[in-house]
Amino acid sequence: MLRERLRHVHWIGGGSGAGKSTVARRLAARYGMRVYSTDEVMADHAGRSTPETAPYLSAFKTMDMDERWVNRSPETMLETFHWFRGEGFDLILEDLLRLPADTGVIAEGFRLLPRLVGPLLAEPRRAVWLLPTPEFRRAAFETRGWDIPLRTSDPDLARRNLLERDRMFTDRLRKETELLGLPTVEITTAMSEDESTERVRRAFGF
Repeated sequence: MLRERLRHVHWIGGGSGAGKSTVARRLAARYGMRVYSTDEVMADHAGRSTPETAPYLSAFKTMDMDERWVNRSPETMLETFHWFRGEGFDLILEDLLRLPADTGVIAEGFRLLPRLVGPLLAEPRRAVWLLPTPEFRRAAFETRGWDIPLRTSDPDLARRNLLERDRMFTDRLRKETELLGLPTVEITTAMSEDESTERVRRAFGF
């Protein structure tokens, strides 16, 4: 049963730019665990996918940068983004099942959707979702200096579209976690990395 085989896994999902990777690395270092970053395997998973298993990803690959980030509404971007649809989640599970079960794992990334992770949890506190406020997300965007908008013909519009799409995605995560009774931590600009790490630690019961 998958739930038993993944009992050693803790999950950190949430909105983009919420600090999931930082929190995961800090907790893994403190408790001698392994980090599995779903962001780092996106290219590998895209290569392992087919049009049949990942139709939204297949369509995304055919678009140029303006088609992806400028010419479509944030609502359409949200509804058709392959990772938000759960495409490739089976590959995440394949990867996790290949890791040694005698070492704890913290899996992290925005691809860990509540509706997909929830059925795999031995107990709810094995997972937590970080929900960044729009202000935090905007500040994270500025700090990272993302190059996606700069690769379009209208960087300002692409930036606004991305921020709005991610705001709606975070709202969706909030509704899903509430419906499923799963833990969340709201991430604000007033919080330090120490504080967000501590809140996740408490959520996990470490």
